[in-house]
Amino acid sequence: MVTVDEAIIAKCVKNGEHFEILVDADIAYDLKEGRIVSLSRMLAVNDVFADAKKANRAAPSDILAAFGTNDLEKVAEDIVKHGEIQLTTEFRRRKTEEKKKQIAAFISKNAVNPQTKMPHPPERIIAAMEQAHVSIDPFKTADSQIEDVMKEIKKVLPISVEEMVLFIEIPATYAARAYSVVKEFGIQQDKWLADGSFVAKITIPVAMKETIYRRLGNATEGTVRIEEAK
Repeated sequence: MVTVDEAIIAKCVKNGEHFEILVDADIAYDLKEGRIVSLSRMLAVNDVFADAKKANRAAPSDILAAFGTNDLEKVAEDIVKHGEIQLTTEFRRRKTEEKKKQIAAFISKNAVNPQTKMPHPPERIIAAMEQAHVSIDPFKTADSQIEDVMKEIKKVLPISVEEMVLFIEIPATYAARAYSVVKEFGIQQDKWLADGSFVAKITIPVAMKETIYRRLGNATEGTVRIEEAK
């Protein structure tokens, strides 16, 4: 468990009330990234505050009204996932650099210089990202940022990637949940059908095919239908 002195504040506002918890920065970040974590290890203290700096605890009745439970771990998970975590400048810089390297490694592996048909090394891609002043969001997945990064570095670096078109149909039961996944990859055409199901057309790098099949499969419990354009 992280000490109070080393902890950061995670906070949110619900029903007009402020709720704050003291958390381990690394574990809270992992949770926000969608990883499975130990919620008990994430918390520095087993309390929910209205103002953590003043040690003013939130009223149990306010917590119950806002979150539908007084279970500390469930409340903490909700605050971190849907609220804001106050990362230090150094922590944010470190996580941004890690995400930048992940993106550069993917592009290096899956894109080429169209003039030589050879891949660019990750270091060259990172240099192009800096030259093009690409902004990396440490809270977004690397997958969801690759398309925007590619658009920007093409301005300063000859680079291309093989793409494919997918037609996706998501049953009504899972449409709302899976929509956010599809949106990450850039929707070109979409339509909500009368039965509540969702259909869309997207274009992705061929190398991301396995990723989107897996993520949509997980989001729809395997019920998604995906067709590849011929």
